[in-house]
Amino acid sequence: MDFDLSDDQRALKDAIAALVDGVLPLDATRRAEHLADVVDPAAWSALAEAGVFSLLVPEADGGVGFGLAEGTVVFEELGRVLAPGPLIATTALAPALAAAAEGLAHMVLDAPGRSATPPLLEHPVTTLGVVVLPRIEQVAEEAVLIETAALGLTTVTRSLDPLTPLAAVATPLPQGQILEGLDTSALRQRIMVLAGATQVGIAAEVVAIATAYAKGREQFGRPIGGFQAIKHLLADALARTELARAAVQSAAVTLDDPHVAEREADTLNLSTVQLRWRAVAGAKLLADDAAITNARAAIQVHGGMGFTWEVPIHLYLKRARVLASSFGTRSELADLLAALA
Repeated sequence: MDFDLSDDQRALKDAIAALVDGVLPLDATRRAEHLADVVDPAAWSALAEAGVFSLLVPEADGGVGFGLAEGTVVFEELGRVLAPGPLIATTALAPALAAAAEGLAHMVLDAPGRSATPPLLEHPVTTLGVVVLPRIEQVAEEAVLIETAALGLTTVTRSLDPLTPLAAVATPLPQGQILEGLDTSALRQRIMVLAGATQVGIAAEVVAIATAYAKGREQFGRPIGGFQAIKHLLADALARTELARAAVQSAAVTLDDPHVAEREADTLNLSTVQLRWRAVAGAKLLADDAAITNARAAIQVHGGMGFTWEVPIHLYLKRARVLASSFGTRSELADLLAALA
């Protein structure tokens, strides 16, 4: 596959970058750290007007009509600025849920399992509705839409990511609206690809921050970026980013184009269903690793400054960890890939 962006995709990337730099600068976003509602309504409206939430909705249905390949371009930019809110779920739900396409915030939860640990809902104040997906083993069940106001929620007083407020969801869940015909596998895959693209944005941005610091910080009369150990850290981080980006883009194209999926599946002696899960799981696994490992490397490049609250890299690391624990943990993704090998 050719992973160079097309002219249209470059124009989309530039437009979204300019938008998020204008309405979601990190300095402004940080003012909401640890608040119950971290989403700026004006910024959310600007994203809706730009077509972010209707990105994957066909033009015939009033959407932008782009595919996941373009979605990865957009969400990499959103990851770069740590855009807060249920962006991934709302956009992924939009092709099946008109309210999400209009920019009304929605989240997605897995149906509670046997664990005594209650499910956690991100952005409980912002989210208007929650789509509860059947667990992967419950293939006969359908997804259910529940209004957030109907859920019994207990606020988590201090979440790992200060820009991702949480609430514990009481179970059993109330009855909701059954979403007949919703392809829950396709929804999961869209979410995983968009989450992977967000992680790539995080991975790339922490490398950029660390590189800029290494060029300006001097020790022994020279910039620390000239030291071999720093060069190796940043070169490895860049390689991880590019590998993850290629994997995420490949997964997006595989989901977008059935002909690509069919040809690749024939080559690997897999069904198209198996191939799509393999592409998506591998992409998210690589993207999660790139974001977390690169953030750690960026903290190391900053030395003692890297551990301070003022330096924003800890926010990137925390968001990366939140995304890595959602819709496929490292062990779950590895197990899935092993089963498809």
